[in-house]
Amino acid sequence: MNLLCRISPKHIISTCYKIQTNNYAVPGSKATLGKVTGKKAMVSSKIQFPVEKDTNKLVMYVCGSNYLKEGEDIKLKPDSEYPDWLWTLPLTPTKLEDMDPNTKQYWRKLRKLAIVNSNLKKKFQ
Repeated sequence: MNLLCRISPKHIISTCYKIQTNNYAVPGSKATLGKVTGKKAMVSSKIQFPVEKDTNKLVMYVCGSNYLKEGEDIKLKPDSEYPDWLWTLPLTPTKLEDMDPNTKQYWRKLRKLAIVNSNLKKKFQ
């Protein structure tokens, strides 16, 4: 409150009624229709990486694992050198019927499925 008492009313009114005039969007002219101008002209394109077709390299290495400029991809080891739990991981998400209703994961999945179902109903109404 002390700060407002020290500022004169003349300064408060002058800053409240300022109108921006230079920052409004202007519609394009007929000369620029269909042409890309300004920042729109700088379109970034995706980098196309070559696809590895060498079957020996695909079997022996994890292709694309080396993101550095120098070096090589990670070489695959025999199955016996990996931990046993790696081979028992589920490859598909668990179904709601297979889950225990006394866990948080069950209720989170149930809530998520209910939200997806309600969104689908809203979409087709």
